[in-house]
Amino acid sequence: MAFIQDLGTVAKKEGKLLIGYDDIYSIEYFGQRLRPYWNSDGSTDIIDMFHEADDQYAELMKKCSAFDRQLMKEATEAGGRKYAELCALAYRQIIAAHKLVESPEGELMMLSKENNSNGSIGTVDITYPSAPFFLYYNTGLAEALMTHIYYYSESGRWTKPFPAHDVGTYPIANGQTYGGDMPVEEGGNMIIITAAAAVLSGDTDYAARHWETLTTWTDYLVEYGLDPDEQLCTDDFAGHFAHNVNLSAKAIMAIASYALMADMLGKADVAEKYNAIAEDYAAQWVEMAADGDHYRLTFDRPGTWSQKYNLVWDRLLGFGLFPKEVYEAELAYYLGRQNEYGLPLDCRETYTKSDWIMWTATMTADDQDTFDAFIDPLYRFYDETADRVPMSDWIWTDKPHHRGFKARSVVGGYWIKMLENKLLSE
Repeated sequence: MAFIQDLGTVAKKEGKLLIGYDDIYSIEYFGQRLRPYWNSDGSTDIIDMFHEADDQYAELMKKCSAFDRQLMKEATEAGGRKYAELCALAYRQIIAAHKLVESPEGELMMLSKENNSNGSIGTVDITYPSAPFFLYYNTGLAEALMTHIYYYSESGRWTKPFPAHDVGTYPIANGQTYGGDMPVEEGGNMIIITAAAAVLSGDTDYAARHWETLTTWTDYLVEYGLDPDEQLCTDDFAGHFAHNVNLSAKAIMAIASYALMADMLGKADVAEKYNAIAEDYAAQWVEMAADGDHYRLTFDRPGTWSQKYNLVWDRLLGFGLFPKEVYEAELAYYLGRQNEYGLPLDCRETYTKSDWIMWTATMTADDQDTFDAFIDPLYRFYDETADRVPMSDWIWTDKPHHRGFKARSVVGGYWIKMLENKLLSE
């Protein structure tokens, strides 16, 4: 595409160029083609949208500038200037990796594309790390990240006792196309985000509407989540393995999240039952995962370690299931394992996931200096990287290159620190 305009002989000239893309139909959803949200009923013309945008230009630019200032102010207050600049770098990428549509039932759906990976649409373990961004700004959009998965199960199209990984390959959302399941991963993801949205909004309608499904998924985690068998987690590039300590932590967080929602819904007996299970599992976890001065990658492998980023919800949602000593031990161990560009994901490789570093830092850091100790190397990577690609979340910690993935929405996980401020101040 090219645009040429002869401005003549001028001392100064102002103007703007409007560029847009009308995909007419955004996605196919279980056999039905859906239009983009801005034209969900098919009555709006994109040329009219161009004129409306042009008419509102001055007002919109003022709103954009005000938002930019607000973002930088809130992010700096939460995590410092370098943290804020990383959030600013990630902001547009998070939203751009989604399609906003209205479901045939009239519900809002925010469907992700798993950019630069396998192209899945509506991936649950993309939603999980992306969710802090949407939870921070708009819980309705956070719920919209999950509606298609609830529909998939509740329509009878997906019959397993845990959520699907995805609903297709973008832009065709007619059912899971990923080659395997992530039972504990996806079950934990859906339950935790649903609970976080309920807490932040103070509204339990969404959870109540899907209570039967949430119960099925939680009971699956009660049975299989404490010591998971061989399966994938969201870090699927590392391969299948059993007895995943961090995945177990997710299951415990999800069981506690279900209990929290039950309490909010006035189901006191249910809340008491599942809280007791979560407390018992947390105590077992501490014993099973202990490896001297830290906690293991898997329950059966001494001498291993990993980031336990899923435990961040113990702090953010106020469960208090794990003793302070667990976090203190992990913090000290992590700080001794950092490389030039950050903390490795675990003991197996020198690569990391930048979103999970943010979660780990939020989980363990009680002061700015400690938080900075995690953020400074990550900031250095994005400042010095030799790869000129859209922001990658999968990077090496010992060289200035990305390992893979780019332009993905998971950098919405950077907002976990701001979300902490929001949750703990309320």
